[in-house]
This record gives sequence, C-alpha cells and structure tokens, in this order.
Amino acid sequence: MKPKQIIIGIIILMCGGLSVFLLIKSRRATSASDEEGTAPTIVSVQVGALKRMTLHRFLTGYGTVEPAPATAHEPAAGAQLAAPGAGVVAKVNVIEGQHVEKGDVLMELNSGTTTADYAEQEVERQKALYAQHNTSLKALQDAEAQLAALQVTAPLSGTLTRLNVKPGAAVDVNTVVAEVMDLNRLAVRAEIPAAEADELQTGEEVQISGTGFQPVDGQDARPTTAPLSFVSPAVDANNGTVLMRALLPADNGLRPGQFVRLRVVTATHTHCLAAPAEGVVTDESGHSVVALVHGDEAAQIPVQTGLRESGWVEIEGTGLKEGDSVVTIGAYGLPAKTKIQIGNPNNGQ
Repeated sequence: MKPKQIIIGIIILMCGGLSVFLLIKSRRATSASDEEGTAPTIVSVQVGALKRMTLHRFLTGYGTVEPAPATAHEPAAGAQLAAPGAGVVAKVNVIEGQHVEKGDVLMELNSGTTTADYAEQEVERQKALYAQHNTSLKALQDAEAQLAALQVTAPLSGTLTRLNVKPGAAVDVNTVVAEVMDLNRLAVRAEIPAAEADELQTGEEVQISGTGFQPVDGQDARPTTAPLSFVSPAVDANNGTVLMRALLPADNGLRPGQFVRLRVVTATHTHCLAAPAEGVVTDESGHSVVALVHGDEAAQIPVQTGLRESGWVEIEGTGLKEGDSVVTIGAYGLPAKTKIQIGNPNNGQ
C-alpha cells in the first residue's frame, strides 16, 4: 500500500473517532441538562404563625387642647374677662399663674366720676345704715352696683392664665384684661373630613398623644385616653369638615392651645384570626392570599382581609387555624405550590 493511502486512512479514522467522542459528550450534556430541568426549585423563605387576637380600626387626625365648653351642669372652663366699663386700672390683686376662686376681685378701676376705694367705703357705709334702718335697700343695692362696675371678678375657679393690663392702663368694655381657665376641665377639639364622620359615635375611645410634650407642674405630659363627647351634626362649608370634641380627664398633662395627635377606635374585633401583614399578598388575579406551609412546601390559600393594626391583618380562609405557619418574607411572587427552605431558625413561632 502506498504511503499516501496510509496517511489518508489514518486521517479518516481520527475524524471518525472524534465524531464519536463529540456525540457521546453531547448526549451526556443533554442528559445532565434534562436532569437539572426536572429538579425542583427550592425557595428560601421566612415564616410566621397565625394568631387569635383583638384588632381595632382607627380614625386618625390632629386637634387642639382648649377649655371644656359649658354643659347643663357646669359653666365653660375658660373665660376672657373684659372691663365692666371705661376707666383706669387702679389696682391689680393677682399675678399670672395664680389660682383664683369664683368671685375673687382680680382688679379695681377708677372711673371718671368716682374711685374704687370711695365706692367700697360707700358700700360699707350703706350696710351700716341699713342695719340701723337708716337707709333703704335700694340705696344699698345702688352702692353695691356702683362698686361692681369698678371691679373685675373671677367668673369661675381656676388659674389666671393671662393678665393683659397693669395699674394706670386705660380700659373700656372692649378691653380683655385677663383670662381664667380651669385646667382640670380641658377638651380636645378636632375637625375631621365629613366623609369619615359617619364612623364616629359619642362614647367611643379617643387616644390622644401630644406633639412636643412639655412638663406641667413637674409632671411629664403623657398619652391619654378620653371618651368622644360630641360630634357636630353640621358640616363646615368652608372646608368640608365636622367638629368633634373629647373631654379630657383631670391631670392629663396637656396644656391649653397644645397641638395633639389623636385616633378614635371605630371598630373592635376580638378573637379574630390574624396573619403577619407581610404574609398577606396579592396574587396574579388580584386576590389576597397567604402561602400556607406544609412541611417543605408552601401552597397559596385565598383569604378575605379585615382590620389591620400594628403589623397584623385579620383574615378568613378555608382550613386556616391558629398556629398555622405562613410565609412572611418571600411570600410575594411565590408560585401556587413551591418547595421552600425556612430561613428563620425559630420557624416564626
């Protein structure tokens, strides 16, 4: 055989062997790929447990602390005091922050015709004469009326929160000379959108917390609760809101004029089944679901949602019960039935 033919034969044999090798390798790769394709996908998740608990629905807003309004049994808890007539302030008997009793004389005036001192002396003289039956009751009453026209008295017991004048100041009936408040009878006033007013009923609990609390009489102001006492039947046409008011308990630590946050409990569901909020997600069809854990698998369960509070959501769903594990972190986008690997060591309990 010629050398040329031998070389050609060798080349043909080598090409054939290489083809066989490549074919075998290709089949092995395809087989490995098929095996990988049939292997289940395992998703790492964290889980939490369903619980029975009490949940609330709240209406939230902001309000202002003010003196309580008048009721059938008590006068308003705050009053701005005007001078009884034109004159000059002769004497101021109080200082701001002082406690006063109803009827206390806070300041005295001199008018253009008489002075407070003379009017007081005339009252004492008329009393003495009346006791001796030497003057009429009308004369005594006229003297008392003249003195009253020269005095500013406290209409209620409380704290003198503002004093606007000093001795020597000229005043008239339009001058607000002082302000008195009963700090143990305060209320929170708020305006809420009219669309939300139907959820409110008097007697419901209002939770109140201040913004930038300041200490009062050495006590730190603190969050407090109060019953809802009034919901206006009328809507303010200027802003579309409804007035609501809650009467605060005594010694609540809040100041008149203080801006506060509030929320009203409008619904309470007791012993309801609840899931961690991050575990309640929306599926591709737009329905709420939870991923219920069975061993190493998670199956989506449709649920109806209710109240939400503090990271928990009220749910109702077929077969769900207290203590069931549901996927929390990793729940969003899970297929309908998925192999899972739980990442939190305590299994969400």
